Amino acid sequence: MTQDTKTTAGPSVDYSAALVTGAARRLGREMALGLARRGINIALHYNSNAAEADVTAEDIRALGVTCVTLQANLLDEDETQGLIGRARDGLGQDLDVLINSASVFKYDSITSASKASWDMNLDSNLRAPFVLSQQFAEQAPRASKQPDGEMCANACIVNMIDQRVRKLTKEYMTYTIGKMGLWAFTQTSARALGPHVRVNGIGPGSTMQGAEQSDEQFREHRQGAPLQRGANPEDIVQGMNFLLDARAFTGQLLCIDGGMHL
Repeated sequence: MTQDTKTTAGPSVDYSAALVTGAARRLGREMALGLARRGINIALHYNSNAAEADVTAEDIRALGVTCVTLQANLLDEDETQGLIGRARDGLGQDLDVLINSASVFKYDSITSASKASWDMNLDSNLRAPFVLSQQFAEQAPRASKQPDGEMCANACIVNMIDQRVRKLTKEYMTYTIGKMGLWAFTQTSARALGPHVRVNGIGPGSTMQGAEQSDEQFREHRQGAPLQRGANPEDIVQGMNFLLDARAFTGQLLCIDGGMHL
């Protein structure tokens, strides 16, 4: 004799406003567009690419949502401290999504690392997401209680980390230290901000070709992964959407990289 059981997905979260850092181009742009397709208004942060930011903003507005562009140097403490407030003012509403995508990716090693390279990599990859997450959490909506008495977070942070935190190398020394710190912060802030805010990370592998790479180098690097491929931007957006919708998922890292982290 069998007994039928019924499983319900429960209420979904309808996000309304997001800040995406480093959203003028590359993966930040793709994630901002992905959020806009969900009907989410976008505060688009950029540092120096004003023309590209304007193009991305127009593409976002064409999807029927509001988009404001905000210039800020996230290596500057004052500009970082002011960004959440500017995003709220620009959109005229509180934020319920934060995508910490902006990053400095500068090479150094144990022998070449300097105070300048340390500050650049740590400030961009750890300090800025820390400050923005603090301020985001202060204004984020509170969790709601479901009919079964359990809580449902109504705000979400996604930190762009790096698959290399799962597979450490000696290269990109202070960048890696910054991303390792961001991974630790993702886990500790997930505990600190629950039940109101869920915090997760994405660890991309070789996703978009760098300026210093040839086509052949890019292909060979991706094909060296267990799946003999890397991720494409749409894979990263798919992962972001999963993190937004997975209501019981927090403090975790999705390595979307064809298995490179292995």
